[in-house]
Amino acid sequence: MAVGMAKTALVFGISGQDGAYLASLLLAKGYRVIGASRDAEGSSFANLRELGILEQISLRSACMNDFHAILKVISETQPDEIYNLSGQSSVGLSFEQPLPTFESIVGGTLNILEAVRFLNASIRFYNAASGECFGNTQGVAASEQAPFRPRSPYAVAKASAAMAVVNYREAYGMFACSGFLFNHESPFRPHRFVTRKVVRAAARIARGEDLRLMLGDISVRRDWGWAPEYVDAMWRMLNVDEPEDIVIATGIHASLQEFVETVFGFFDLDWRAHVDIDPGLRRPSDVAISFGDPSRALQRLGWRASFTMPDVACAMAKAEAGSEPAAGGEVEKSL
Repeated sequence: MAVGMAKTALVFGISGQDGAYLASLLLAKGYRVIGASRDAEGSSFANLRELGILEQISLRSACMNDFHAILKVISETQPDEIYNLSGQSSVGLSFEQPLPTFESIVGGTLNILEAVRFLNASIRFYNAASGECFGNTQGVAASEQAPFRPRSPYAVAKASAAMAVVNYREAYGMFACSGFLFNHESPFRPHRFVTRKVVRAAARIARGEDLRLMLGDISVRRDWGWAPEYVDAMWRMLNVDEPEDIVIATGIHASLQEFVETVFGFFDLDWRAHVDIDPGLRRPSDVAISFGDPSRALQRLGWRASFTMPDVACAMAKAEAGSEPAAGGEVEKSL
């Protein structure tokens, strides 16, 4: 890159929660941002529109399972940095669609890695791994040295992709790294995610709608952070001297019940009057407790989460309270 020229970032999965917030961050830092989506002409890019940045981004179509399409978009755009945020992102859905989940996550990651290797380019590559790779942390915060114990097809796929990144880094000398991000939420979470379903149901009940929220296991404990903070960690990982896989987390865990209590409390509601527990909604195998050790992120990146679960829950509830009433059925179901 010539002196004085802006860096170019290519973001796969730019239409999702993390992709939109990352694009906004990169634009603020003066980057030229290119977004890759399976169908750039047919997608609404609602999140980018909501942030008011859609017109500032160059969009390209590229299917993650098509190596030649990936190779073409990288060759034509000549990015300095690539962020891989694509792939099926729901743990619950992965139990219903394990093969498409594996193909989209592992196949997509390998296609990007192989395209960069083929082009022999000095591109810095970030891969979105997941705290789900570590499985049940059994009361101990997962660090970068923790073993993988995946408990879902999604987690197996993320662990496989992360191992591929290590292999390409060590075998080919590529600047490639994975961020092991634990749960991170925002108003951009799709409705199928439990956090958004809880917030959406509570807001509708507060507006006077007569509905029930059905949940599965509310004793599970998660490390919940704020997505706009987590994309900053992604950028920092590609702007250090040497690539390294790092855990991104708050270091604090809370139960789903506590999340529900906080959200319903924001609306001055007693959650117990509106929530039903359905054992049939439990996943085939689930992680009882999952949280990460963010000490390496602070040491290496100077990054620390400022939002913890109560902050995240209230921020999401506030955003939902200001949105238009949503049409729907009388029951909100969730795992």
